[in-house]
Amino acid sequence: IWAVMAFAEMGDSRRAWELLAMINPVNHGSSPSEAALYRVEPYVMAADVYGVAPHTGRGGWTWYTGSSAWMYRLITESLLGLQLDVDKLRFTPRIPREWPSFRIHYRFHQTFYHITIRQGGESRSVRRLSIDGMEQPEHVVPLVNDNASHEVEIELA
Repeated sequence: IWAVMAFAEMGDSRRAWELLAMINPVNHGSSPSEAALYRVEPYVMAADVYGVAPHTGRGGWTWYTGSSAWMYRLITESLLGLQLDVDKLRFTPRIPREWPSFRIHYRFHQTFYHITIRQGGESRSVRRLSIDGMEQPEHVVPLVNDNASHEVEIELA
């Protein structure tokens, strides 16, 4: 997981998403032969996948919460680019080229932020950010617990 995070941080999002697909437990159970090789639950994060014969490809030490937590951070922070900074959200998405957009529903206490992020080009920097139609020059989402629902639009450069 940390290696995938490193590729994302270096800006090689293609490789990061490729490696995520390799370690994603769902992908180890997509056929009967893959499930027989993996030999552990394909719906939980394994801490280990063995790389030495005779157990190459077999998962181990499942239900390990440390790996699950790091996988969650990899996906939400390193790849989707959601960064919580005390009472602000910042974004540095590293999404595949073939994704025109994606949506995140973020809850802050009793307030919901419905965030749509659209590709603009190769950059992961934010070109434009608006909340409920109001442009935000600092390109951050200030989090306020006002018991409302807010629409956030982000366009990448």
